[in-house]
Amino acid sequence: MSIDLNILWFVLIAVLFTGFFFLEGFDYGVGILLPFVAKEDKERRVVINTIGPHWDGNEVWLLTAGGAMFAAFPHWYATLFSGFYLALFLILVGLIIRGVAFEFRSKDENPKWRKTWDVALFVGSLLSAILWGVAFANIVRGVPIDASMTFTGTFFSLLNPFALLGGLVTLALFSLHGALFLSLKTTDVILERVKRILRWLWIPTTVIVVAFVGFSFIETDLFVGVNLVQGLGLATAVIALLVAAFMITKARYGTAFIGTGLTLAGTVVFLFGGLFPRVMPSTLGSEFDLTIYNASASPYTLQVMSIVALIFVPIVLGYQAWSYWVFRERVTADSHLEY
Repeated sequence: MSIDLNILWFVLIAVLFTGFFFLEGFDYGVGILLPFVAKEDKERRVVINTIGPHWDGNEVWLLTAGGAMFAAFPHWYATLFSGFYLALFLILVGLIIRGVAFEFRSKDENPKWRKTWDVALFVGSLLSAILWGVAFANIVRGVPIDASMTFTGTFFSLLNPFALLGGLVTLALFSLHGALFLSLKTTDVILERVKRILRWLWIPTTVIVVAFVGFSFIETDLFVGVNLVQGLGLATAVIALLVAAFMITKARYGTAFIGTGLTLAGTVVFLFGGLFPRVMPSTLGSEFDLTIYNASASPYTLQVMSIVALIFVPIVLGYQAWSYWVFRERVTADSHLEY
């Protein structure tokens, strides 16, 4: 029985985005919470050191997802990156600001220098976290795409209420995910501040997520003919978020962290499951939808990519798992790291 490589690569891209949001989600969250959990330079260094060894590896998931999209579904890539050009450019700016902040803050001991890069890390994390939600909400809602697979809208048409709510969803979930990560990686006064934030942060996060799900009934067709994959994704996301909220009230932060991670993973599965076999719905008519077939590369390209992925993906996964194992301990002011 032959394997449909178009479906395989659609699933692989969904998996890559799932890994990206799980790992980079707490990465963004730590950056967003930096000004609120760390009040002096030594404390800020501790917080940044919790993600210092991992942030660049986490972003590999995004680079791989973008590369896979470009190679497997070039028409999807072209329409998305041309239509969402300014939004994706702003995400890129946020990622660049974050990366430079990680590398530059420790190069000078001047307090103003370090504070400047700490602010840059916060802004870059905040901007990226919001815009990812805006981008994905627009993808599942649908955008104007004509017969030539060209996006005919504007940047401001992407700033609709549903998409902005999607931005709040990713901002809230990433912040909660990041706070739980910090609860597992910090000690003393920083840990106490994180715990105080967690006591109330789960409440608005849950409300925003529930509002987004409800708004999705109105703005999208995600709930029309719900399939098994969608149902499992949505059930996982909702149940995991409720479990995470309950575990936070019981101060069982490790289980809660798994819960927010599964919430992010379930959300991605739900969205991709609702899109399938489309990759970008068109609001100008279903006949203009981009699908895994009309937007794909040649069968030979997909075959070669599958072989390459089979060889190198396990290597990358193994290395990243090893890096998390090596840096598994809590970070203190005496840790021999400097970011």
